Amino acid sequence: MTSIPFEVGKKYSRKDVYRIMNVPPERQGGNWDTGYNRYNNDWFIFANINTSGRTGHNYNNRFIGNDLEWYAKNGSKLHHKSIQQMLNPVGNIYIFAREDNNNPNFAYIGNGRVKQVFDESPVRIIWKFNDINENHPEILPEEVTEDETFVEGAKKRITVNAYERNPIARQKCLDHYGYNCSVCNFNFYERYGEIGKDFIHVHHLKEISQIGEEYEIDPIKDLRPVCPNCHAMLHRRKPAYTIEELKEIMNKNNVKSLYR
Repeated sequence: MTSIPFEVGKKYSRKDVYRIMNVPPERQGGNWDTGYNRYNNDWFIFANINTSGRTGHNYNNRFIGNDLEWYAKNGSKLHHKSIQQMLNPVGNIYIFAREDNNNPNFAYIGNGRVKQVFDESPVRIIWKFNDINENHPEILPEEVTEDETFVEGAKKRITVNAYERNPIARQKCLDHYGYNCSVCNFNFYERYGEIGKDFIHVHHLKEISQIGEEYEIDPIKDLRPVCPNCHAMLHRRKPAYTIEELKEIMNKNNVKSLYR
């Protein structure tokens, strides 16, 4: 198993990356500060999400489900050497992201590989994160999704998943609420030990009809951690049950069980 020096979801500054990768002082700065840089055979991408970079450029970088839509530097073209090296990597492509350009720390998103590339300027790339050597708690293939029979259901289904799976928003939610289910209080780490660490679904409280194209998520207000069982039960009704309603259903059923 290949060792990855960074932990998904953990935050790192560029100085942290220099230290971890043993980058000598004379090789620091420069391209490291303007979006992406190659060191040895690895690429390091620092993406700004919903905020401009320190150079003033503001690209529409965003998460789409489990993937990251990312724009290369202004004026970049598909035939440029740096882009071609990313499309055919020799080493790893370590991708970091942040939502505040005043914060020196970036969340490590993962070792990316190109899923789709667009011959535009700047070049646009969809990155996927499927390195089997990394733990991606935000990638949950059994995640509950909305039914496609809604008006524009398929489109909105992806949009809602993007909110729930956005690793930055997800982590902010979990930093605030913790990893216990908001309905039943189940904690995977307490029950299963190390293999259950950081595992939990994240449920979006807003209904599809309330979400517009320009909707900006508030991880504390709009998201809640829930276990897969409770997540599935929340979506047994359309519109979905609220967390409070599902708690009440569970409490009533527990009372009935006492008299059986």
